[in-house]
Amino acid sequence: MVVTGEVDMATADTMLQTTLREPAERVTLDLRGVTFFDSAAIHAVVRLADRLPGRLTVLPSRQVVRVLEISGLAEQGWLHRD
Repeated sequence: MVVTGEVDMATADTMLQTTLREPAERVTLDLRGVTFFDSAAIHAVVRLADRLPGRLTVLPSRQVVRVLEISGLAEQGWLHRD
């Protein structure tokens, strides 16, 4: 799933629900086009990782990496930096 723009309180749950709606063995969440990522977005990605253990790959933008670094989540196995 490709996500662009802002992922915040208004859009994070939609990202979560849409991603979970697409049945797949592996799920790639492409956040390289994300320009804003807040705590609601972090929560949504962590919930996805919990619901899809070992099956989630997150491709982050620079902004997403920075937020995940600050939150202590930058070393998660699901995060794949270019």
